[in-house]
Amino acid sequence: MKRELYLDQLIRKKHNGRIKIITGVRRCGKTYLLFNLFYNYLLENNVSEDHIIRLALDDRGNKELRNPDKLYDYVKKHICNNGMYYVLLDEVQMVPEFEDVLNGFLYIENVDVYVTGSNAKFLSKDIITEFRGRGDQIHMQPLSFSEFMQGRGDSIESAWRVYSMYGGLPGLLTIDSEQDKVSYLKNIFEETYMRDILERNSVRNTAELKELLNYLASSIGGLTNPKKLSDTFKSVKNVSMHPDTIKNYIDYFEDAFLVSKANRYDIKGRKYIGTPLKYYFSDIGLRNARLGFRQYEETHIMENIVYNELISRGYNVDVGVVENTVRDENGRKNKRQLEVDFVCNLGSNRIYIQSAYSMPTKEKEEQEQLSLVKIPDSFNKLIICKDSPTHYNDIGIKILNLFDFLLDANSLN
Repeated sequence: MKRELYLDQLIRKKHNGRIKIITGVRRCGKTYLLFNLFYNYLLENNVSEDHIIRLALDDRGNKELRNPDKLYDYVKKHICNNGMYYVLLDEVQMVPEFEDVLNGFLYIENVDVYVTGSNAKFLSKDIITEFRGRGDQIHMQPLSFSEFMQGRGDSIESAWRVYSMYGGLPGLLTIDSEQDKVSYLKNIFEETYMRDILERNSVRNTAELKELLNYLASSIGGLTNPKKLSDTFKSVKNVSMHPDTIKNYIDYFEDAFLVSKANRYDIKGRKYIGTPLKYYFSDIGLRNARLGFRQYEETHIMENIVYNELISRGYNVDVGVVENTVRDENGRKNKRQLEVDFVCNLGSNRIYIQSAYSMPTKEKEEQEQLSLVKIPDSFNKLIICKDSPTHYNDIGIKILNLFDFLLDANSLN
């Protein structure tokens, strides 16, 4: 598995004077990226092996090097000349005061530092703050559909059925049996992700937190907020959960990179609205596992996968809102809000996207494109559709086939 998107980022950031910090949900391939792909890249580009200091700090054999002073001395001892040295540290959170150690390496001119970690700080959106502006984050996601397709001999549709059910954690590539895939995902969710969240945040009421996670999993792509969720739990479950508690729990999920949120953006007013928000899972297989694989709605699953693909391509993704004025049967004007699934920004580039599983009729196509038509600017507007070939419709909106989008990194250009 090449993981070129992330390897290219590491290569671009070489020698930039910062600590390269690889983050991402557990089991997404961070160690493989650093210790295999990047390590081999260095060797293939004439870096001598004795100029690569590679340490797996979760290895029992490296226990002594978890002492911060011994780790610092070990690295300095292996710097024998003025050539560039590459320090690759896996699970660096096992070293107390690791921030101080890593920042200390930056004072050595011929050292380039790369690290991964899995504790609360490394499984957090705020890891960069630990390095006082001298950290550079490479955020890694599970396999995209394009990466998942590498080396597969089956059809795109067959691969989609597997991917949209079991997701893109790399460990699944070596598991053939569907029963074993289910067991792998269920076990890793409970024994790794949930345990991390509960222990890291000292959660007392685990039942409430798990119930909230179930609700988010069952309603991916739905607009919600802590107050709405609190009301739902009260009316449906007869459970009282304060909105502040719900917000804290959602923050825990986000910090663990299990879910991410899309804010609402008023396109015409050019401002953020606030709540409600949308939440998506970083890996659809984990989402399905959380629900026991009982809730497979391809429309919402496709929307989640499209969102993840946009994020992996570097876009900032929001949910768009645009106003539409219609007249009722008495001729009175009524204003209502139309939703744009994704407002995608990358630098000065913006794209508006609707996600549609199918558009079997002209009426359905007109319904999907209505919000796009009402946007009062000239940025690109398109509909990603699974059951339609790529083409421009009669009003000039691009209909982009789902697989053309997922398998071509330049499909939005």
